[in-house]
Amino acid sequence: MLRVITGAIALCLAVSGAQALAQDEASFTETVEGLSRQDGLITLYPDPAKGRVLAALSPSEDGVLGRMIYTARLTSGLGSNPVGLDRGLGTDTWILRFSRVGDAVFAEFENTRYAALGAGADESAATAQSFARSVIWRTDILSESTDGDVLIDLSGFLKRDPIDAVGALDNAGQGSFSVDAHRSAPLADSVLSFPENIEIDTLLTLSSSEPGREVRATAPYAQAVTLTVHHSFIALPEDGYETRASDPRSGAFELTRYDMATPLDQPLQRGYARRHRLERVDPNAASGPVVEPIVYYVDRGAPELIQQALIEGGNWWADAFEAAGFEDAYRVELLPEGVHPLDARYNVIQWVHRQTRGWSYGASVTDPRTGEILKGHVILGSQRVRHDRLIFEGLMGVEQTGTGAADDPLELALARVRQLSAHEIGHTLGLMHNFAASTNDRASVMDYPAPLIRFDDATGFDASEAYDVGIGEWDIASISWLYSQYPDAGAEADGLEAILQQAREDGLLYISDRQARGNSAGHPLANLWDNGSDPVDALNDTLVVRAAALERFGTDVLAQGLPLSEIRNVFPPIYLYHRYQVEAAAKALGGVMFAYEVNGPDVSGVTDYDPAQQRRALDALAQTLEPASLDIPDETLRLLTPSPFTDYDAIAQREQFETDQYPAFSRANAAAAAGRISLSAMLAPARLARLEDQTARNPDALSPETVLARIEGVVFDAPRDEPTRLIPLREALQDEYVSQLLRVAGGSTPSAARLARSALTDLLTEVSGRRTRVSASQAIALRAQIEAGLQAIDEGRTVSIPNTDIPPGSPIGADGCFHCDSGDRLGLN
Repeated sequence: MLRVITGAIALCLAVSGAQALAQDEASFTETVEGLSRQDGLITLYPDPAKGRVLAALSPSEDGVLGRMIYTARLTSGLGSNPVGLDRGLGTDTWILRFSRVGDAVFAEFENTRYAALGAGADESAATAQSFARSVIWRTDILSESTDGDVLIDLSGFLKRDPIDAVGALDNAGQGSFSVDAHRSAPLADSVLSFPENIEIDTLLTLSSSEPGREVRATAPYAQAVTLTVHHSFIALPEDGYETRASDPRSGAFELTRYDMATPLDQPLQRGYARRHRLERVDPNAASGPVVEPIVYYVDRGAPELIQQALIEGGNWWADAFEAAGFEDAYRVELLPEGVHPLDARYNVIQWVHRQTRGWSYGASVTDPRTGEILKGHVILGSQRVRHDRLIFEGLMGVEQTGTGAADDPLELALARVRQLSAHEIGHTLGLMHNFAASTNDRASVMDYPAPLIRFDDATGFDASEAYDVGIGEWDIASISWLYSQYPDAGAEADGLEAILQQAREDGLLYISDRQARGNSAGHPLANLWDNGSDPVDALNDTLVVRAAALERFGTDVLAQGLPLSEIRNVFPPIYLYHRYQVEAAAKALGGVMFAYEVNGPDVSGVTDYDPAQQRRALDALAQTLEPASLDIPDETLRLLTPSPFTDYDAIAQREQFETDQYPAFSRANAAAAAGRISLSAMLAPARLARLEDQTARNPDALSPETVLARIEGVVFDAPRDEPTRLIPLREALQDEYVSQLLRVAGGSTPSAARLARSALTDLLTEVSGRRTRVSASQAIALRAQIEAGLQAIDEGRTVSIPNTDIPPGSPIGADGCFHCDSGDRLGLN
């Protein structure tokens, strides 16, 4: 009887199971009935009527429902540079895994940073279990087919905020936003399914009751910001990619992983160079055709004139690949019609409109395990070319604009676009900045180039060499190191070392971001937006150009018919034309020379910069603090008129000088801004600390006391016959000098703080006495400022220092980018 009962139960269970499977199959079929099936990397069923995208996930042998590379970008952005949510802005790249947990599916980002490479199963498992995982999303299973496929609604995953737009808005002070799921939905009609990738756009609406001014300036209804997020799901690359160990001398970006299976006598950290997969048909040949070329595509949304410039500049890199032994391996062309620019199969140069000029970016979708670049993506801001044209018109006038002549400001701006295209593509090929290249006769497009303008009294301005054409020697060397192919490991090691040694013998210096950005940076030859092999000579030349431009500055720098108030946007970059060469020359003070090296017999290390060169720099920098050089003629002041429209808009005025004499223009405010640029560079805390240490080790070194005394002499010692019109400028520079000393005295660099406090104490004694170099009213003001500042420092409070406004020089905003100009993110100022 027991057997009969047991058999009956078994039969019932079997029937029940079969019925359940049949029901699941019916449910699966019913759920997708009427929907278009899209086969590809994942089988998808877009459902436009319900605003969702269904996905059928198939289990693999290990039970995983799917494993792929995932990244996201913005198809449409906010259009505000300071916030940085631009069209094309992207996330990191992750390995995405879908797994079944009961009646649900979990989406997880794998932890690829830690691994036991080449180890057995047990050691690999121990490593994986030692570090956290990231389950980022969960959803219920809708139904299951008889083949074991599970059907889920992918919409919740797609309606996340992978860009962290909420965080970007909050960090930019634009309000507390949150995702509004009811006003967010995947665009089912946008789904693109291919065997190797899936592309889906999603409307993402963020809401806030108190949006900031940047949002109010760009969104039609500031309480609701709707962005379009593009999701890319990419098949894991095929085997066969050859990793290349990174080298600090190469100029290549590094992907870092920690290999827990590394032998005890070797470092845990492994670095891989980021690069595209590029292989010759004949890997043993010294040169030859490639299996698949690297192709970049220019956004069809760019104006035709810009398209051509982007293609021309981008194609400069073909010479580097030819030199590395790859024939017809690289090209740039127009994006085919109908192709989504964020499709992961295409390397794209995307044209982005913003409210004002902003940074351009070169980013990549990279396999986080190997460093293989799967997609290069460049974002170029449209307003930068207009601002470049404005600068050239401010220098030389508008007479030649549109003529096509060599000194046509429009042609010069397009020359900059070509260079910018090559620069940003270089990042997506795997190259870092090289901010020392300008000292090697512009040896790399991976530097930030200042326009090389010369002036001669007899011939006037010369812009014939404003920007270089083509890639440089360093670019060829770095691409050769990054991509050259060799028949075996031994030949590769020898060949790569030979490339780097040859670059060193050729005098090609490479210094990147961390040692070049910010006022405390100390390498005298690593600078942004500078020119020439000698930064001091270049500063002197730049001051000549600036003086000539200011002397002739007039209505001819503005096109006829434009509001005269627009000249206020032209004036700041001319008045501050010397700003970046000042920062370059200031790095000589307390400077140190070095190169990136690996340990070996020829290590040179870090050496102090020649004291004689430091004193030359101090002499040149002192000129920039002379009140006479910062004065503005009355004829120019007469042109700086207010506007009935834009003067209500703080964002529209951000490119202009602050003026506390509005509607008149304040010469003192402008002089203070120029003074702050020079003083903050010369008195950077780390710079003063290096000067003090160099003096302690070398009695011939330039001392920080000498620097302070020279600054005080220029700022405080007025000639007896100095015109009274310079008094406001001189006092503005004195105020700024005290402010910078207080900033240093309240900082976290002990030796610099001590030096600044000593200088402030001496100055306080002087302005408190009967005999002083300043007027009675200025003495009272300086004494009050110094006493209040020192008291705040003694009491552990933040020093209240007037904020001197400086119009932006580099592109505006997006402080979160890794290569932005201020250095604040890296703590370099």
